[in-house]
Amino acid sequence: MNTTSRLSRQITLGNLKIGGGAPIMVQSMTNTDTRDVEATLTQISRLASAGCEAVRVAVPDEHAASTLAAIVDKSPLPIIADIHFDHRLAMASLDAGVAGIRINPGNIGSAARVDMVVDAAKANGATVRIGVNSGSLEKHLLAQYGRPCPEALAQSAIGHVRRFEDRGFGNMKISIKSSSVLDTIAACRRLRQLCDYPLHLGITEAGGLMRGTVKSSVGLGILLHEGIGDTIRVSLTADPVREVEVAWEILRALGLRRRGPEIISCPTCGRTEIDLFALAQAVENAVANSTADIKIAVMGCVVNGPGEAREADLGIAGGRDKGIIFRHGQVVRSVRGQEALLAAFMEELEQTLSQGESP
Repeated sequence: MNTTSRLSRQITLGNLKIGGGAPIMVQSMTNTDTRDVEATLTQISRLASAGCEAVRVAVPDEHAASTLAAIVDKSPLPIIADIHFDHRLAMASLDAGVAGIRINPGNIGSAARVDMVVDAAKANGATVRIGVNSGSLEKHLLAQYGRPCPEALAQSAIGHVRRFEDRGFGNMKISIKSSSVLDTIAACRRLRQLCDYPLHLGITEAGGLMRGTVKSSVGLGILLHEGIGDTIRVSLTADPVREVEVAWEILRALGLRRRGPEIISCPTCGRTEIDLFALAQAVENAVANSTADIKIAVMGCVVNGPGEAREADLGIAGGRDKGIIFRHGQVVRSVRGQEALLAAFMEELEQTLSQGESP
């Protein structure tokens, strides 16, 4: 990890702490119509079950703002209102009790309107996330730099931060997002040199499940490894629950946080003699809702499987019409037939999950 990266200051979001050494927070955003309270709460519940810790909801109009009080009241997660263009929606959201708001001060309007939003955030003890995107950079910065380059994005963000500080407000976090992974990395590095407010990381418009996962993993992974970033959202054109799952895998891969079982599996080769894809999917499905901190290995070869997954709490390796089940590299059962093997493994897995065994 880059030892030159400064520890960010700590702020609060509802009853949660962000920055200052607090665990990196996993966030997502609903894609329901916020005006549909039941549908929005249902999706928030699913996100919470997947490990989401704070959720953003779109507030496009007064009708959406009017539903926020009911959503806040029943939500298991802190609610962040996503506001664009209309300062009145920000104020209505804050009055409804949201834990935070996300605004781009550059499109909210005059300085007086920004002042009104800041005063309302102070009065309600709310967090403000200053969001700067490459697609909505101020015209004077575009004219100065020619494009939404990293320096322009960082200058936009720090300009808003200084204006909020001049208004006596400090409970804020900042995000700089671009669809360019390299521009996002460079902009966040630059911003970290300019201030110590918590940073929210994400690659905007990252794409569908596969491409979005790759771009987000690269961009967020590099920054987090350098000690930059306090909250993250993986933006995918997919079910928001998948965003949360990918976020947790990024944190796990970097050794920053762990949640639920870790599954390791081989990529298959010419020695594979069982339907490993179906076996791996069955195991994935079986542990989808588990929070047990265990490692599971699903291997396609009895020759190397146990050895390659020696540190797994529980593993399975298949061969011709038979397979073995092992714990920490030691064989505990040998079973013939894939269906029987899967059934036996599920028995062992259920026992392991119930015990919450960890290495």
